[in-house]
Amino acid sequence: MLTEIKGLNEECGVFGVWGHKDAVHITYYGLHSLQHRGQEGAGIVVTDGEKLKAKKGLGLVNEVFNSDEIDQLHGSGAIGHVRYTTSGDSDLINVQPLMFNSQTGSLALAHNGNLVNATALKHHLERQGSIFQTTSDTEVLAHLIKRSGYEHLEDNVKNALTMVKGAYAFMVMVEDTLMVALDPNGLRPLSLGRLGDAYVVSSETCAFDIIGATYEREVEPGELLIINDEGIRSERFSLSPKRSICSMEYVYFARPDSNVDQINVHHARKNLGKQLAFEHPVEADVVTGVPDSSISAAIGYAEQTGIPYELGLIKNRYVGRTFIQPSQELREQGVKMKLSAVRGVVEGKRVVMVDDSIVRGTTSRRIVRLLKEAGAKEVHVRISAPPITNPCFYGIDTSTKGELIAATKTVEEIREEIGADSLSYLTVDGLKAGIGRSNDMENCGQCLACFTGSYPTEIYPESDHPYEKVY
Repeated sequence: MLTEIKGLNEECGVFGVWGHKDAVHITYYGLHSLQHRGQEGAGIVVTDGEKLKAKKGLGLVNEVFNSDEIDQLHGSGAIGHVRYTTSGDSDLINVQPLMFNSQTGSLALAHNGNLVNATALKHHLERQGSIFQTTSDTEVLAHLIKRSGYEHLEDNVKNALTMVKGAYAFMVMVEDTLMVALDPNGLRPLSLGRLGDAYVVSSETCAFDIIGATYEREVEPGELLIINDEGIRSERFSLSPKRSICSMEYVYFARPDSNVDQINVHHARKNLGKQLAFEHPVEADVVTGVPDSSISAAIGYAEQTGIPYELGLIKNRYVGRTFIQPSQELREQGVKMKLSAVRGVVEGKRVVMVDDSIVRGTTSRRIVRLLKEAGAKEVHVRISAPPITNPCFYGIDTSTKGELIAATKTVEEIREEIGADSLSYLTVDGLKAGIGRSNDMENCGQCLACFTGSYPTEIYPESDHPYEKVY
């Protein structure tokens, strides 16, 4: 995915393992497979049954951990996290898993998602004497757990989970137990697997393939899993109204080789491309996709129309985080550092450029220009999702309408802005049909809020950064 240039990013990925003698290496490789979900920081906390030990840092997984440090983390249970910042600053103190120490023991916490009532809860907790050490909304849960007052930890966790609202896949680990929870709407993906006698939990199933684990099932919305040396037990802290998994997981975020709620992401994206071709055909000579997340949709579009699919855009995979800043001239055309147009494919051709979204329009304009500079006769842009017209408050970094070009401009105005010869988006019904989660189109089991403005949780309408009412 072109995380660096697309302007649409997801908060993070979580991974956990229990009952494996080499938990830290399993977690390390699991985080590698989730690297696309966050590149700003990574961390692992391991338990040996008596104490927790942590290692975390800013950067990519292979930058944060070296072999000597990994070898110092002994234990059969571990949780890990890769971070992209949407809530809280990009500081080391906010890199997860967060770890807390008390007289009764230690607790580690990792979170994928965003709590929409975090600010309200922070104010409430601070009035009661809490002092927050980070600016991350994740820390709220730790304070709520410690203040719940029940005898058993799992009861404290369940009580705390009833007070947080929004999107979350939580992992809570103490010395002798791993607990895993998914929000009542199931906005985030979370899967359970087995690796021999060990249990593994991951934001995406692609991690299971990397470590040789087998998929067991999805963690259910409103479910709390308690995993320890005695086995695994399922509890409920909330009854789920209906699943509302984020549609952008299928469109953009998840890896193509992952299954999100038992639907293969590559197949879903390919079907979205076919549906897009059915809704918006165009006379053209070649179809190409913006790598990496749009390749599957472009293949589907080509198959449906019969127009040949070609690699018209090539991603430069050796531009790292520490790439030397280019000149101002190149900075203005920064997409060239990430993408190259294949002149031999597009020169003199009518090109269909398939992409998964247009957020602010800057990147799309640069890619269209790139293709035309390489000799494309026409560039027809097709987007395999509806226009993003509403902000997301569940862990995607589009928190205001002002950031979204489709919220303020018509499709024709956007076409002019990006310099395309034509522009078309997939419809909401086409999105639901392409992903195919349910035959019931009214209850498709997806969150469509960024396209429709209908949020699965209550939102304060008068605020640019709304929070759900909790009192």
